[in-house]
Parts: sequence; C-alpha cells; structure tokens
Amino acid sequence: MPSSDLHAAAHAIIRNVETVIDGKTDAVRTALTVLLAGGHLLIEDVPGVGKTMLAKALATSVDCSVSRIQFTPDLLPSDVTGVSVFNQAERRFEFKRGAVFANIVIGDEINRASPKTQSALLECMEERQVTVDGVTYPLTAPFTVVATQNPIEMEGTYALPEAQRDRFMARISMGYPDTGSELAMLDSRDVTSPLSRLSAVVSGEELRAMMVAVRHVFASNAVKEYTVALVRATRDDRDLRLGASPRATLQLIRAAKAQAALHGRDYVLPDDIDSLAVPVLSHRLIPTGRALGHHHDDSAPLVEEIITRIIESTPVPAGLPRQP
Repeated sequence: MPSSDLHAAAHAIIRNVETVIDGKTDAVRTALTVLLAGGHLLIEDVPGVGKTMLAKALATSVDCSVSRIQFTPDLLPSDVTGVSVFNQAERRFEFKRGAVFANIVIGDEINRASPKTQSALLECMEERQVTVDGVTYPLTAPFTVVATQNPIEMEGTYALPEAQRDRFMARISMGYPDTGSELAMLDSRDVTSPLSRLSAVVSGEELRAMMVAVRHVFASNAVKEYTVALVRATRDDRDLRLGASPRATLQLIRAAKAQAALHGRDYVLPDDIDSLAVPVLSHRLIPTGRALGHHHDDSAPLVEEIITRIIESTPVPAGLPRQP
C-alpha cells in the first residue's frame, strides 16, 4: 500500500473514532498505532472515562470480526479460549471456539477476573494460537487484544502479572475530558449512543495491507542502537527493580514504525522512539521501594519520570535527524 493511501486510511479511522471520543486525540492515535503495529493495547483508568467506548469505536471503524469478553471473578479460562464438547450423535468431541477467536478482542475490565483466567490469554497474545486438550488452533490475522482495566486500588481487582503486562505493546490512560468535551458529550449522548451511528471506514483487507506497509517502514541501524540503549538503561537504573524485556525493544521499534507511517514517513526518527517510550515501557517497569519512598511529586507518576530521565541522558547517535 502506498504511504499516501495508508496515511489517508489511518486518518479516516482517527476521524471516525473522534466522532465518539471527544478531545482525546493522543489516546486515539496511540490506539491506532498499536493496531497497525500488530500489538495489543491496555487502557487503564478510573471507571466512566470512555475506556470501553474507545475500544468499541476502534473495533467498529474496521470491517473485521470483533468479540467482547466481560471479565468477571467467575469467568473461566474455557469461556475465553473455548472448550471440547462431546457430540453424542457422532460419538466424538468437538471444539467450540471461545470469544478469543476474532480479529479484535475487547477484554473489558480484564483485571476483575482471576489470575487463572487472565493467564488464558498468554498463549493467544504472544503466539496467536490456542491449545486445548493437546490440539493447537491458530488465530486468524490480524489479531489484537484491546483490554481495559481499572486502577489496582479499585475494589475487586487483581493485579496483572508481569508476564501478561509484558505482552501488551502499550498502555494508555484516557483521563477526564475537558469542559468543552464534557459539555459536547451531554448533547451527543442525550438520546442515543454515538456508537450506534458509527460504521466501518476501512475493510479488513485494507487493514492487513496497512499492517504490511508498516512492517516495511525503514528503521536504520542507528535508530535500532538508540532503542536498545534506552531499553538497556532501564535494566541498569538504580530506581528500577525490574527493567524492560527484549520483547519491549522489539515492540518499541514496531510501534515507532507505525507512528512514522501515521506521520506520512517511510522511515523512523528518534522522536518516534522518544514519544512512544512511556506508553510502551511504563507498564513493564517496577520501581524500587527506595524510589517509591522518595517520590513525593504527584504531577507525574514515578515510572514516567524515570523514563523521561533516561531519554534525556541517552545520547542520540551522531547523524540521526530529529523531527523537522
């Protein structure tokens, strides 16, 4: 797909989603970046700020299969992946596919299910397949999980394990809308939900072509070296107990390629890496108890401050251009 066609299709999706989500352009662009990069998205925030609305709007804007899983304490792993059922007429077991068999899977309030049910997604998210009773079933590409979760301080939540957080390409927060957007919401949602008026603007085949084009965006060796230096710095930082994994390095490059394509470029800049470092890395990092004890600034989360400090202290290789 030519870069001009990709740019036009991407902005058509953004405009479509923004008819539902008011005043959250950065969140919408990051969500689309993750989708085009073939990753999974975690949306974390307090209830009622539009997490599920964003997930539904993004899924509706693309003409492909969509399923939703409402995670609850009594949800079973088989509800997610599927289960083998005995067919008495044919005297054999048949596999009944679970909700995970879709192109876009919306996992609503994922941290309200038990850890056992949460872990049912691990194989799906990383290997794009499901194994039940020793039989492996591939998931149809593209496959993206868009999960929402409430902050861990909320009642009835279970913390996602590090292994599962690491499988999400990026984590974003919605935040409260500004005054104008909240007033506009009162008018637009007074009678019906704006989702009922939303329709697909990109076909499934076009989405697949966009994802292929993103993978061919050029990332120079210098950009890759810069990315590795940033990620490795998180593993050696005095304020972090757990740094970013090699998977994080790979996903940061993939996300940067998608962002470059959204900007109409066929090459990655250091600015793409810097701007995506917080959403791609922050949910993978665990600060030390000492750092938490010395953090008294409520203006920014501690992990985001550490990532910003690492970016500022990591030199950009000579000859790499910045955003013009």
